[in-house]
Amino acid sequence: MRNFDLTPLYRATVGFDQIADMMDRVMANDMSQTTYPPYNIEKTAEDAYRISIAVAGFSEDDLSVEVKDHALVVSARKVEEENEEGRTFLHRGIATRAFERRFQLADHVRVKGASHADGMLHIDLEREVPEALKPRRIEIASKPETDKDVVDAKAVN
Repeated sequence: MRNFDLTPLYRATVGFDQIADMMDRVMANDMSQTTYPPYNIEKTAEDAYRISIAVAGFSEDDLSVEVKDHALVVSARKVEEENEEGRTFLHRGIATRAFERRFQLADHVRVKGASHADGMLHIDLEREVPEALKPRRIEIASKPETDKDVVDAKAVN
């Protein structure tokens, strides 16, 4: 694994601390990130996204979706049921172990809602760019026309 020293970035820039912090987090989590549970991220419209996470075996009560410090945190804790004590599995391929999955959200990305159906947790996101940050067209005023026959003159005594 490579280590990047971002100290020169901090010395040479102003106001980009969030980007450098995000790069630090990505590099630190790169090796420790597990693949459980599997997920998809898709773009559903120009400013809309959907994260779909496979959560087979978890009920809505077992799942938690939170937004903290520009991060979407999805976690699950399976409560052991009493009726599983007497069960003996010959093969247990459906993993219901606890997990926590984090997704960094860009500025102005908001969670619109979450739904749980058919073993999938769908989280809908939307980018809401404020009016002040949206591109706008500036009208160019034409030079006011002057009457070409009129000449400004000064009175001479």
